[in-house]
Amino acid sequence: MSIDWITVAAQIANFLVLVWLLKRFLYRPILDGIDAREAEITARMQEAVVAKEHAQKAEQDHLEQVRALHAQRADMAAAVRREAEAQRDALLAEARASLEAERTAAQARQKAEARQFGAKLQSAGGAALLSLTRKALTDLADETLEGRIAQHLGTRLGPMADNLRAAAGDGTAAIVTSHDALPASAQKDLTAHLNHVFPNIPVDFQTDPEQAPGVILRIGGAQLDWTVDGYIDSLDEMMGAQLDEASDARKAPDD
Repeated sequence: MSIDWITVAAQIANFLVLVWLLKRFLYRPILDGIDAREAEITARMQEAVVAKEHAQKAEQDHLEQVRALHAQRADMAAAVRREAEAQRDALLAEARASLEAERTAAQARQKAEARQFGAKLQSAGGAALLSLTRKALTDLADETLEGRIAQHLGTRLGPMADNLRAAAGDGTAAIVTSHDALPASAQKDLTAHLNHVFPNIPVDFQTDPEQAPGVILRIGGAQLDWTVDGYIDSLDEMMGAQLDEASDARKAPDD
C-alpha cells in the first residue's frame, strides 16, 4: 500500500487551518470571556472586601458612638445627681440657717420682753414708791419741816454765792415762798444768809398753798427749789439711773 503524501499534506494543512480557525474564532473568545469573568469576579470580590471593611468600620463607629452616648448619659446623670445633691445641701443649709435665725430672734424677743417686763415692773414699783414717799412727806410736812428746809437753804447759799449772783443778774429783791408760813426764827436766819451774799437785799416771804411743802427762793433770774417735789424728783432720777445700770448689766452677757 502506498501513501499519498499529497493527501496527507492536504489533511495536515486542513487540520492546521482548522486549529487556527478554532483558536481564532472559538478558543480566543472563550478564553477572553473566561478572563473577563475572572476579572469581574475578582473585582466584585474586592468590592465585597471593601464593602465588608466599610461595614466593619461603620459597625465599629456605631459601637463607639453607642459607648460615647452611654458615657455621656452616665456623665449627665452624675452631673444631675451632683447638682441635685448640691441643691439639697443648699436648701438644708438655708433651712437650718433660717431656723437658727428664727430661734435666735425668738430668744432675743423673749429676752427683750423679759427685760421690758422687768423694767416696767421696776418702773411701776419705783413709781409706787415715789408716790408713797411723796404722800408721806406731804402728810408729815409742817411749819417745823419747812423751817428746817429754810435753814438748810441758808447754809447752802455761801458755797454757791458766785453762781447765784451771776444767775440773779440785776435782781434787787428776794422772794421766798413756802407752803406754810415760815417761823420767825427761820425767816431771820435765811435773811441773814441772803444779806451776806446780797448785802441789804430786801426779802419778801410769801405763802403758796398750791406749792409743795418746802422753800423756793427767787432773785432776778435765779431760782432755788428745796421742796418735797425736788427731793422726790432727785430720788426719781437716782432710781432711774439705777434701773438703767441694771438694764445695761443684764444686756451685757446677752451681747
